[in-house]
Amino acid sequence: MKNTALTDKHVGLGAKMVEFAGYNMPIQYSNLIVEHENVRKNAGMFDVSHMGEFFVEGKQALALLQFVTSNDVSKLTPGKVQYSCFPNEDGGIVDDLLVYMIDTDKYMLVVNASNIEKDWNWINKWNEKFGAELKNASEFMSLLAIQGPKATSILQKLTSADLSSIPYYQFTVGTFAGEDGVIISNTGYTGAGGFEIYMKNEDAEKIWDAIMEAGKEFNLLPVGLGARDTLRLEMGFCLYGNDINDSTSPIAAGLGWITKFSKEFINKENLLKDKEQGTIRKLVGFEMIDKGIPRHDYQIKDANGNWIGTVTSGTQSPSLSKAIGMGYVNTEVLKQNSPIYVEVRGKLLEAKVVKLPFLNN
Repeated sequence: MKNTALTDKHVGLGAKMVEFAGYNMPIQYSNLIVEHENVRKNAGMFDVSHMGEFFVEGKQALALLQFVTSNDVSKLTPGKVQYSCFPNEDGGIVDDLLVYMIDTDKYMLVVNASNIEKDWNWINKWNEKFGAELKNASEFMSLLAIQGPKATSILQKLTSADLSSIPYYQFTVGTFAGEDGVIISNTGYTGAGGFEIYMKNEDAEKIWDAIMEAGKEFNLLPVGLGARDTLRLEMGFCLYGNDINDSTSPIAAGLGWITKFSKEFINKENLLKDKEQGTIRKLVGFEMIDKGIPRHDYQIKDANGNWIGTVTSGTQSPSLSKAIGMGYVNTEVLKQNSPIYVEVRGKLLEAKVVKLPFLNN
């Protein structure tokens, strides 16, 4: 397993460490529910340094990114961020990612840890006909996500940049905790607000300590990947490998909003058919009515026991005190409040389709 620059910190704090995407990562420090609720009410800090970072530069950078990603990169200006995906040639998704426009002809892509090698090979394959300059900086960068309603107050103590003036999905590059060249980004995958901080590995421990010290008066807690998953699911955010993968259409996954047909990109023609003709199944959110927790790959059935779909993500929501899940179901049961049944240990448990997100912040 690989370690992040902060592995020793996590071990020293008594975190429960697990293998995740090839990395030794903290799943929780104390209690998942406590960590989850503290992010919603106060603030939590996640080490997500296992994520990958690629830099794409040069005169052909925009042309390459327009072709390999689904969203319209030409809409970006320096300091803005865009959520997107890499469509594959078979109608599915290579990965979902963030695109940062650093400057004219300079972009940073942030990809999922489990897909770093796959994504790097994918973008290099298509770059053969574009000739942009590519750099894989994943091994040299650390990433901290400070999420929650008190995140801005905590981080403002460590930088002269006016964080309250940075809109959602925008960022600045500056001095943070005395270190230069830090990317401070108003992004995150919890729905609780906050920032993501990109830095060099050698600065990670100093910045971690500075944030923890600054956050004491705001009840900041370190938070593991367990709560990160329950937080993102409450918001209906897709997790690659669960809710989206190489065989799921972005249209079926509810990602039509990041699929722009005003430009040319990989597999545009087939994805346009998905949009115009519809897909057999679509991703929906559901709440359990009967007692039971839906899990990945559980079968979804109708009242007669006929298979109509599959659970992709599920958990007991700490914020809502009820079991929730997402899954792909036949389009005829897409209507809100439609009854569905999740097979749990041989029993059909009733649930109902609900509008995403589960939690309105």
